[in-house]
Amino acid sequence: MRATSRKKVLAIVLAGGEGKRLMPLTADRAKPAVPFAGIYRLIDFALSNVVNSGYLKVVVLTQYKSHSLDRHISQTWRMSTMLGNYVTPVPAQQRLGKHWYLGSGDAIFQSLNLIRDERPDTVVVVGADHVYRMDFAQMVAQHCESGAACTVAAIRQPIGIADQFGVIDVHPEDPTRIRDFLEKPADPVGLPDSPHEVLASMGNYVFEADALVEAVTRDATTTGSKHDMGADIVPAFVRRSQAAVYDYRDNVVPGATDRDRGYWRDVGTIGTFYAAHMDVVSPLPVFNLYNFDWPIYTSYGPQPPAKVVQGADGAPARVDEAVLSPGSVVSGGTVLRSVISPAVGVAAGAVVEGSVLMQGVRIGPGAVVHNAILDKNVVVPAGARVGVDHEEDRARGFHVEDGLVVLGKDQPFPGPQG
Repeated sequence: MRATSRKKVLAIVLAGGEGKRLMPLTADRAKPAVPFAGIYRLIDFALSNVVNSGYLKVVVLTQYKSHSLDRHISQTWRMSTMLGNYVTPVPAQQRLGKHWYLGSGDAIFQSLNLIRDERPDTVVVVGADHVYRMDFAQMVAQHCESGAACTVAAIRQPIGIADQFGVIDVHPEDPTRIRDFLEKPADPVGLPDSPHEVLASMGNYVFEADALVEAVTRDATTTGSKHDMGADIVPAFVRRSQAAVYDYRDNVVPGATDRDRGYWRDVGTIGTFYAAHMDVVSPLPVFNLYNFDWPIYTSYGPQPPAKVVQGADGAPARVDEAVLSPGSVVSGGTVLRSVISPAVGVAAGAVVEGSVLMQGVRIGPGAVVHNAILDKNVVVPAGARVGVDHEEDRARGFHVEDGLVVLGKDQPFPGPQG
């Protein structure tokens, strides 16, 4: 039996993100609760990775507009209480003073009672708003073998875009050890085995429990700290030469294909959120949702099967490069290169192309939706256009960014056509 199999592991998912750059999708919900790929929420990817890795004691730290996130976790992520397993949302509780979480490090500091109650040997800390597959057990195994107090997961990126990431500078003689933590460096040094690449932090960490408790406690009284995991907690381990790096390239997930192996997407902006959806709908998906050896778990309610039928006038429906969720109906309309969520209706003569339609959206007869993201329950009237004329979209009060048009949850369609 491996030593790591005897380790008691607690997983902490940091899900308090406000997600300002995803507005208006985050106007009514926390970023980890934003729907993705039809039936999922962003947090389902982090939780599925943790659970598939064999870690079944999980706390989710929430804060910003967390109602829909708390409800999704409570209704979907139910574990065997007989075996002492759980996935539980823990909102900011102001246990240590009349203030909310000041940062991700402070979130853990204010929640140290969870660590003390569980008494784990090792703590896995992950973000809640990335799209990827990862076996954390492999990372924990390397962490235990390294003897480090802290291990940071990192993904290789071209050195030319290093100024977009937090970059991990490794020791040339021991590339598993972190020499420095660089925030968006202008002139970084490439990796010893690949000079044209750097290692970018993924926001996933493994800690020795005692070391994590000590680190966040010390940081809580440090003047000038942002109380952030990436900006303060991990760099403190680096300064004490106690930090190691885990190369995501070494992670082998069952069922992965050559095309989607190593996929990781930070969906923190409207542009990257949209691009990740296009990765899903492509004929040979860059991210494969159909890996049944490492499933992404979720719940979407009692929806009937998806349905594609001709319209009332006998015109056939056309659907290609599309994800159709349960409960959706395409009736004589055209859906191309798009994601259709549960309970979405596309009426006769309507054209939806390059778009993401969230639950309950209705596209009226003859309407056109192009390069758009429509949040829940948006109704596009018959003959209306979205994404065809951006000046027209702006005049109606729609959000236009990176060539995309975004309508928020329940946003009405104004103008004479509405």
